[in-house]
Amino acid sequence: MLEGVKNIVLVLSGKGGVGKSTISTQLALALKESGFRVGLLDVDLCGPSVPYLMNLDGEDVHQSSDGWVPVYADKEQRLAVMSIGFLLKNQNDSVIWRGPKKTGMVKQFLTDVVWQDIDYLIIDTPPGTSDEHITVMETLRNVKSMGAIIVTTPQEVAVDDVVKEVTFCLKTGIRVLGVVENMSGYVCPSCSECTNIFATGGGIALSQKVNKPFLAKVPIDPKVGRLAHSGQSVLVTLPDSPVAQVFRKLVEELTQSKEA
Repeated sequence: MLEGVKNIVLVLSGKGGVGKSTISTQLALALKESGFRVGLLDVDLCGPSVPYLMNLDGEDVHQSSDGWVPVYADKEQRLAVMSIGFLLKNQNDSVIWRGPKKTGMVKQFLTDVVWQDIDYLIIDTPPGTSDEHITVMETLRNVKSMGAIIVTTPQEVAVDDVVKEVTFCLKTGIRVLGVVENMSGYVCPSCSECTNIFATGGGIALSQKVNKPFLAKVPIDPKVGRLAHSGQSVLVTLPDSPVAQVFRKLVEELTQSKEA
């Protein structure tokens, strides 16, 4: 099923709450708005937030003779989404599974979904370096993959956890495309001034520590926060915002990495 996928990008972090799903969804939407065909795969089995962020709660996955047909976020079918959230009878249901069952589900997501011909498959992962990550790595071992974007927040405690994810990538042969620092300052809704309410420089320090590129800083912007559960791209809704500029830059970085 992955033969028609031209590029695979993992969004990873060793820490929860750093905004991986927001980065994943907005990156997928930005790629779609840039003219690419995109798949967005949510392998966070215990906390699937992609259906909510994409405003796809309650949608169903259909079974075809070829495999699972993903949920499309647009009429043109240029953005396909898959998540365990689509398979739960109730969105409040919890997934209480041991490792082998989680491993089996992740393998199904990677091998049984009919992605068709897409330019980029963005894989949103849970925090840590556990069963889901190992399964993804093993399944993609023989598939050409662009690599991973590492997401952190500025605080030192986050950086200390996230560096373990970089170590995981190095040990398992996953190429690290670079580091994104999320929640990097707060954009005032009145004056648009950005204030560092947390620590500063964590993402740059991490990139220097692991000798990987620093890709971007993503500030906290209340206007962007209101896009949650809308499935709308910041490139369309807030095209002149600092966050939109960040995601344009990330699309450019991915395009250049692909050409390299």
